[in-house]
Amino acid sequence: MAQHKDGGDAVLEALRKLDVDYIISSPGSEWPAVWEALARQAINEEPGPKYINTWHETLAVDMAIGYTRITGRMQAVLLHAGAGVLQGSMGIHGAFTAEIPVLVASGETETYGEADGFDPGPQWLRNLSIVGGPNRLVDSITKWSSRVTSAEVIYETFSRAGEMAQRTPKGPTFLNVPMETMMEEWTPPKKFKNKPPAPKMRPESSDVERIADLLIQSKNPVIVADSSGKSAEGFNALVALAETLSIPVFESEGPNYANFPKSHPLHNGYDLKPRMDEFDLFLIVGNRAPWYPASANPENATVVAIDENPLKEYMVYQDIGADDYLEGDVAASLQLLAEAVKSKGGKANGSAGNGGVWEKYRTIDEKVANSSPIDTGVLCNALNEILPSDTIFIDETITHRAQILRRINWDNPQSYIHSVGGLGQGLGTALGVKLAAPDRPVVALVGDGSMLYNPITQALGVARESDLPIMIVVFNNSSYAAMKRLHLSFYPDGDAAKSGIFHGVSIPGPDYQELVTPFGGHGERVEDPKRLAGAIKDGLAAVAEGKVAILDVALSA
Repeated sequence: MAQHKDGGDAVLEALRKLDVDYIISSPGSEWPAVWEALARQAINEEPGPKYINTWHETLAVDMAIGYTRITGRMQAVLLHAGAGVLQGSMGIHGAFTAEIPVLVASGETETYGEADGFDPGPQWLRNLSIVGGPNRLVDSITKWSSRVTSAEVIYETFSRAGEMAQRTPKGPTFLNVPMETMMEEWTPPKKFKNKPPAPKMRPESSDVERIADLLIQSKNPVIVADSSGKSAEGFNALVALAETLSIPVFESEGPNYANFPKSHPLHNGYDLKPRMDEFDLFLIVGNRAPWYPASANPENATVVAIDENPLKEYMVYQDIGADDYLEGDVAASLQLLAEAVKSKGGKANGSAGNGGVWEKYRTIDEKVANSSPIDTGVLCNALNEILPSDTIFIDETITHRAQILRRINWDNPQSYIHSVGGLGQGLGTALGVKLAAPDRPVVALVGDGSMLYNPITQALGVARESDLPIMIVVFNNSSYAAMKRLHLSFYPDGDAAKSGIFHGVSIPGPDYQELVTPFGGHGERVEDPKRLAGAIKDGLAAVAEGKVAILDVALSA
C-alpha cells in the first residue's frame, strides 16, 4: 500500500540528496510532518539522516557546527520559531563568521487558527509570530534566508538552501516553513538527482606562478597561519609547503584550528610581533586579522594572502595590508604553490629552526609548580603530559588561552578547535566534535566565566542521551579576569585599582564537579597540584566508560 507523502517527506528527501547525516533539533510544535516522515523512514528501513534531539537551541546549532568542523559535511538544524531562532542565533552567528555551512529551519503559521480543520495552537497568535517571518531575525547573520511558499517547492527550496550553504564563502542558510505547507500533499519529482558536492575553487595558474616566484626570490619569507587546519588536507599541505623552502611558521595569536605540528622544527610559536622586522615576505594563510591594529602590518615587506574568501565581506573593518592574493581552496592553493616552487627549482633557505621556543614556553618555576591555588601553566603542562596524542581540544577560554596554545602539544590535524560565536558555544561544539570523532578523546577547556554562559545541564543531558562522553576541564579562577584586565588597562591608577572595588568580576560559581551527578557522570574538584595527574587520568577513565567527566580546577587569579 502506497504511503501518503507530504511536505515532511519533501524536507527529508532533500536532506538525503544533500548527504546530510544528522537532523539536530531543539524543536517546537511545528515539525510533526518531519517526525512522521522520519517514522516512515524507520518503518521502511530506508537510509537517511538520523534525528538527534537536543535540550537547547544553542546546543543544536553548535553540535552541527562541531560535527562539520571535523568532517567538512554540512548538517541540518530544526528549531522552534521566534524564541527558538533567537536562542540559536548565537550559533548561527558563529557559523557565519567562521564560514561553516549549516542549514537551519524553523516553522511558522499562515492561518493562526482561522482555517477549518487546522489548529496550530494559540501560542502562534500570542507569542511566536514574527512580522515578515522568522527569517527576518537572522537575515544579517546568514548567507541566504527565505520562506517556503508552497508544498510544491519545499524540496527544491531546501535543496537550494543546502547547496548555497556549501558554496564559497560557506556559511549558514535559513528557511522558515509554514506548518500548513508542510502538511500538504507532496508529489515527488519523477526523477531525483543527488546534489553534487560544492566545487572547490582553485586559484588561477598564473597567480600560483607569480606567488611561487615571490617566494623563491624572497630572502626571509615567513608563514602566518590561522585556519589552514580547517581540514586535514590544509594542515598537511601547509607542512609540505613550509618544508619545501624551509620557511618558518607562526600561528596567529588566536587561531581557530591546529594549523601546524608543534614538534616540527619550523613551528616558531605564536609571538610574531617582536620578530616582524626579520622577514621580507609574509604568507598569510586563512587569516582574518593577522595583526592588531590593522595598521600594524609590515611596512617594508610583501604581504600575500592565501584564502578561499580573503576579503571577508561580513567584517566591517579589515585591512591585512595585502600586496597580492591567492584566492581559492586553501589546501589546493598550498599544494599547487608547493608544486610550482619545486618545478621552478626553489631551494630551502636554511631556516635555523625555532630557537627552542617550546621549551621556553613550558618552563615552570619550582615554587609556582607546587603552589595552591594552581597556576594555569601547571594545569596546561599536566594536560600536555597525560592526555593522548589523538585528543581533540575544544577551547572556550579567554585569559588562559595563551597558556593553552603554548603549553599543550598537538601534532595531528584537527586536534585543536577554538569555539566561535561568543561565549556559550563550547559544550555544544564539543558534543558535535565527539559525534564526528567517537573514537578520539574530546576535551573541552572552559573558563568558569565561559562555562556559565553554556546550557550546562542540557549539554550533560544530551551527552548521556546520545552517548557522547567528553571531558570538561573548568579553568576556575572564580572571576571574569578578562574584564578586570581590560578595566586596569584603561585605569591603571584609577579608584577601582586603589580601593580594590571591581564590579562584574567576581564569580562565586557553583560546585561544577557536582553538576554531573544527576547524569551519572564523574566529577572532581582539584586544588592540589600533586593531584592533577591522578584527576586527569581518572577523568579519562570515566570517559572511556562512557561517562561525562568534569574536572573543576582551582586556579590562581
